[in-house]
Amino acid sequence: MAIIPFDDRDGEIWFDGKFIPWRDAKVHILTHALHYGSSVFEGERVYNHEIFKSAEHTDRLFRSATLLNIDVPFSKEEVEQAKTETARRAGYTDAYVRPVIWRGSGSMGVSAPASGVHVAIAVWEWPSYFSPELLERGIDIEMSRWRRPGPESAPCTAKAAGLYIICTLAKEEAELNNCQDALMLDKDGFIAEATGAHIFFVKDGEIHTPALGNFIEGITRATVIDIARARGFKVHERKIKPDELGSFEQCFLTGSAAEVTPVGTIGSHKYEVGAITRGMREDYLNLVRRHATMADFEARTSAAQ
Repeated sequence: MAIIPFDDRDGEIWFDGKFIPWRDAKVHILTHALHYGSSVFEGERVYNHEIFKSAEHTDRLFRSATLLNIDVPFSKEEVEQAKTETARRAGYTDAYVRPVIWRGSGSMGVSAPASGVHVAIAVWEWPSYFSPELLERGIDIEMSRWRRPGPESAPCTAKAAGLYIICTLAKEEAELNNCQDALMLDKDGFIAEATGAHIFFVKDGEIHTPALGNFIEGITRATVIDIARARGFKVHERKIKPDELGSFEQCFLTGSAAEVTPVGTIGSHKYEVGAITRGMREDYLNLVRRHATMADFEARTSAAQ
């Protein structure tokens, strides 16, 4: 299937406070964000015409901007309203939402406080990240040679554009080796995350996931942990060594784009797409498509038990 270029589509984009035709959403070649990576963004999902956990994403967007010393020229309330209206105008039942904040062209140079700050929001149709066949057997992941930076090297908890270059390199290398993603270690050599998703493991009926600290705090990650605990699973948030990979029975990724994606292999290690993984995916999709709160989910879970 041919991919429609992202600069040549119908529709509208919210750009600095007003809606403009999609094809007119342009920035100058001498834009600070293009040269120095001074941009933050979010990836969000529309389910049944509503943005899932929109406020949480907006909060994280603003936290990321603060970490990059970017003064956002709109309030959280204005961005929330703009996201809602952009999604409404797009009219998709299920879609992807991309708010982005970046330093502009007012001045150039590494330090550019007078560059100006811009905000835009685009919404486009996007079904499941992976095919049904891959989701059934689990995707293949390879170990990346790239590591996530620590807090002394970069604002590693920000969803910042500049931090994603190693993710791009890692994922492209994985795809060249017929894998769908790559697993990255943190600066200390512990398991961190995939290139755009967090990772979970299952062993002896309990769930394990890397502790936060050297990578972005995931909204989907937190949702899945809440679901697991509501189901009665013990969840361990801890440092995980690479030599533990062979001891786990199941594995899955989480993210706004990935949702809950089963993993079949990491290098030579094989994992079952088992009942816990399937159940977590089913529970997550049920939650987001109903736009229920965790309280609603917990109530239904208690009633079922």
